[in-house]
Amino acid sequence: MAKPQQTKRARPFETLLDYEVRSLAHDPGRPEMVEAAGHWRGVGFRLGQRRLVSSFDEVVEILPLPPVTGVPGAHPWMLGVANVRGSLLPVVDLKQFLEGERTVVHEGQRCLVVRQSGGNVAVIIDELFGQRTFNDTHRAEMAGEGDGRYGHFVAQAYRLADQTWGVFNMNLLTRTPEFRQATA
Repeated sequence: MAKPQQTKRARPFETLLDYEVRSLAHDPGRPEMVEAAGHWRGVGFRLGQRRLVSSFDEVVEILPLPPVTGVPGAHPWMLGVANVRGSLLPVVDLKQFLEGERTVVHEGQRCLVVRQSGGNVAVIIDELFGQRTFNDTHRAEMAGEGDGRYGHFVAQAYRLADQTWGVFNMNLLTRTPEFRQATA
C-alpha cells in the first residue's frame, strides 16, 4: 500500500516573508488626484436645508454627540462642555448660532471638532455626508448658500450631482468675536 503524499507546509516565518515580498511588490495604482491642482476635498454636512462642506484642514475629527454639561450664563447656542478623552470640549449648536433655530438632537448625531485658539470646539451638525471631492469644473454660482448669517462664512460653492455645496469656513467661524464670546 502506498503512503499518502504529504504536502509541505510553510513555516510561519516563511509565510510572513512571502507576505512581505508580495506587499512590497504590489503596485496599488495611481491614487485619486485630490492633491492635483484644481482639486479640493472636504467634509460634507447638512445644516437645516443647506449642504455645506469644510476643508479637511479645518476639521480635526468627527465624533458622536458626547454627553454635555450645561454652562450657566451661556448663550442658548452654547450647549455646554463635554469630557472627550479627558479634555473639556465646548459644544456649540451651529445651526442655532447661525439661524436661531435649535438642532433636533437624534441618535447618531455627529459633531465636527474644529481647531480654535485656546483649544478645540465641537459644533453639532444636522447630518454628516462624509468626504466630498471637487475640482475646478464643479465651481458654481452662489444661489442662496451665502444668504443671511451664512454669507460671512460661505464665499464659494461647488455643484456636484445636482447638489450645490457651499464651502463653509470653520477657521473664520472660530475667529468671529460673537462665536468666541459664548456667555450672555
